[in-house]
Amino acid sequence: MTGGESEARRTAYILAASQAIIGSAAPISFSIGGLAGFYLLDADKSLATLPITGFSVGMAVGALPAAAIIRSLGHRGGFMFGTAVTALGGAIATLALFRAEFWLFVFGLAVLGAGSAFVQQFRFAAADAAPPEFKANAISFVLAGGIITAILGPQIVIFTRELFAPVMFAGSFASIIGLAAVGAIILSFLRVREGTHAHHDASTADARSLIEIVSQPRFAAALVCAVGTYTLMTFVMTGAPLAMVGCGFSPDEATLGISWHVMAMFGPSFFTGRLIRRFGPERMVAIGILLLIGCAVVALSGIALWQFWTALILLGLGWNFGFIGATAIVATAYRPSEKSKVQGFHDFVLFGAVALASLMSGAVYNAYGWDMLNWMVFPVCAVSLVALAMLVKVRHRQTV
Repeated sequence: MTGGESEARRTAYILAASQAIIGSAAPISFSIGGLAGFYLLDADKSLATLPITGFSVGMAVGALPAAAIIRSLGHRGGFMFGTAVTALGGAIATLALFRAEFWLFVFGLAVLGAGSAFVQQFRFAAADAAPPEFKANAISFVLAGGIITAILGPQIVIFTRELFAPVMFAGSFASIIGLAAVGAIILSFLRVREGTHAHHDASTADARSLIEIVSQPRFAAALVCAVGTYTLMTFVMTGAPLAMVGCGFSPDEATLGISWHVMAMFGPSFFTGRLIRRFGPERMVAIGILLLIGCAVVALSGIALWQFWTALILLGLGWNFGFIGATAIVATAYRPSEKSKVQGFHDFVLFGAVALASLMSGAVYNAYGWDMLNWMVFPVCAVSLVALAMLVKVRHRQTV
């Protein structure tokens, strides 16, 4: 193992541990955000998933400021600033539940989403610190921290959602403050150093315009696939707890379904990087899209608990292969001197689309039901596969 790879591995491990702790705010928000919204609303229950939309909007709006703050303060300072934002969001959401104020709760989850925008930069930080041959592995290592998130987040919900009864779910959001504090301690050990190859490129190459970078077929196709896989995951996952409770299953069963889903999202990350290095990111993205189609097929086959859980597991697996593969492609489409603006733009577009997906999920579920949520998977997957096929065609032409 080279010195650069050893240091990159250390960085990835620290970021993975931070992802595991701070990242738990996301499954806590996703698993009960819609239920808490339903609990707070008196009239129009179609707005129940709006808090989750607030979380996604927070990630989208926070993407560019997060990149700027990280660039200004450095990775360690920027990420620790992000933990403070996460803690603030947890405090606001808790206060909103005690005051029974729906819109304050939506705002609290938006602040949590802004904190999550910093967590989303972990994968790019790991890739930037790694030599080219280790980038996919570094991204996978970071996202592998989510396997702990998959267990920790939902278990926190189960044990704390009635902590301040009769104010439901307040204990779960209050726990996020403690998670942020632990995450800040872990991040204090971080030292991100880009390899000498990165410094050389950054000092000798002029940064291109953002339009020139994003118009590359490689970047454009990767962004389409990242948006497709992430929005579908959010679209189906957001409606799943409401559908399960609506079909007579308990909130705990719905929360455990999200736990299996999040575990499937992050568990494969232990080997996804190696698969990408062996088979190429394009093939892994294609497999991810096919798994998302499999999720929809299972979900449309019935409403037994095993069908909900199996669909959610396939949804998580599809996201893992599709999103990590797309991120690996994006990481090769820009120069080190261009990384901040490209990463910020990428996540702004990505989480803006995710916000729209989470908003539409509640509206589509209330208007047309669980089946329609899953029928929507097919056209989005078709668009992603077309973009991927065009990228492969362009690469083939360039090598001929």
